[in-house]
Amino acid sequence: MKCKRHCPSKHGLEEPRRFHRLRKRLFWQIYVVVISSVLLVSALSGLLLHLRAHGVTHIPIIPLLMLTALVVSLGVYPIARRLTYRLEQLRQSVEALGEGKLETRMTVKGCDEVAVLASSFNQSAERIQSLLAGHRQLLANASHELRSPLARMQMSLAMLAEQQHIENAPAVTAMRQDMSELNQLVEEILLASRLDTLEIPLEHQPVDLAALLVEECARVAADCEAQTLQVMGDERLLRRLIRNLLENARRHGGGDVSARLFSPTAHRVTLQVLDRGAGIPSAAQAHVFEPFYRPAGHGEAQGGWGLGLSLVRQIAIRHGGSVVCQAREGGGTVFAVELPALDL
Repeated sequence: MKCKRHCPSKHGLEEPRRFHRLRKRLFWQIYVVVISSVLLVSALSGLLLHLRAHGVTHIPIIPLLMLTALVVSLGVYPIARRLTYRLEQLRQSVEALGEGKLETRMTVKGCDEVAVLASSFNQSAERIQSLLAGHRQLLANASHELRSPLARMQMSLAMLAEQQHIENAPAVTAMRQDMSELNQLVEEILLASRLDTLEIPLEHQPVDLAALLVEECARVAADCEAQTLQVMGDERLLRRLIRNLLENARRHGGGDVSARLFSPTAHRVTLQVLDRGAGIPSAAQAHVFEPFYRPAGHGEAQGGWGLGLSLVRQIAIRHGGSVVCQAREGGGTVFAVELPALDL
């Protein structure tokens, strides 16, 4: 026997009509339960009055009330259980989708309101997964198409400079620097997009943050002061976080760059990168982590201000931490990253 009620079809109905029917059915279910309870209580009250009118005074009121409550509970429980259990499954599916598990789908059972919601959820999840898959494919193709001519240009420039004996000419050096920055920008765009879509899974392994900081500080000749501290996370992404902060400080910090790693509490780790540059205005400190944001007064000739700091914030958030930009006492800027400490 086919179901006469509205069942979620493959293509579905328009969303306003669908949710209007959902609200209407829920209203009538609750309405029937309330009216039934009122009628049951009214019948019980009428029975008590009738018995008293016929001289029956010793009426077991408490057992009757308990019996009424039991009957009402037995009538309400199936509806409440059916709704709450399946709505809980829907909530878990929504949370899983929000955490990046794009393959999450709900099993559509029955022809009721929750089945309509489950069908709508599956359709939305399918659209989101398709859009993100197309987005990732576009970025992968774009990065490949950009890197190939860049590699050819770098090779051609190297051969031309060697033939003309102008390897150290200022124009050649500037072209090499521009190509290197463009190649790095392509890589950062791809990484930022993958972090936004939660495509990169974290390895969640113990990482010696002090060792990473010492290595990266040695690479850029920055002063380093670090306690032996570990965090749980992805070593590759944490190395990128440290490197971006140090390179940003070296580029804009006036040559005086230092880093500190310490633990202010038993459960937190703080990484600070300090410089003595011109500083960042207080109004712009909250915006420097936005992609391609450039504070007023900073021209293109200074370089940077692309996705480096935006990646720092994304990586910190993916590790359960945060990053802030503050003015340094005596001039300069402090970038401070807080991460959860590894519980030993």
